Amino acid sequence: MNYQFIPNLITVLRIILVAPIVWLLTEQQFTFALILFAVAGASDALDGFLARHYHWQSWWGSVLDPLADKLLQVSCYITLAWMGHIPVWLVAVIVLRDVVIIFGALLYHHRVDVFEAEPSIISKFNTFVQIVLILMVVLHVGVYVLPENVLTGMIGLVLFTTVYSGVDYVYRWTHRAVKHQAS
Repeated sequence: MNYQFIPNLITVLRIILVAPIVWLLTEQQFTFALILFAVAGASDALDGFLARHYHWQSWWGSVLDPLADKLLQVSCYITLAWMGHIPVWLVAVIVLRDVVIIFGALLYHHRVDVFEAEPSIISKFNTFVQIVLILMVVLHVGVYVLPENVLTGMIGLVLFTTVYSGVDYVYRWTHRAVKHQAS
């Protein structure tokens, strides 16, 4: 039996979890939202492990996995901003970064060469701190009040890593495009 579809199935299930998580947030069921968010995070780790360990990687997985991650993160950020728990300007910066990266990837793919996503260390760290901020905000508003300076510091860290990783992507892929055109 061929089990290569399992990581993609797990990823699709993670995409399906986005709607209940957003609904739970809007209904102020923060504990249950945290639980489902943790399940989504665990499923992300599980599908990645299975794909790498058993060599079950696929083109669909390379598209679906980051899509599932971004869909969950951006949905949570927009929802939490709409509810007044995260600054709207921060969400705008996060979304703008993602739009710039997507536009740049499409431009690179159509004008230069095949684009293959290679997240940098700063981009991975940015994803991590964005997720931690979501968890901290949901914890703060629904389960345990955190000190305001901790949340403010985390918002600053997310802003810094978001801008830095966006500039890093633009720089690296522009450099790669120029180098490719010269060869």
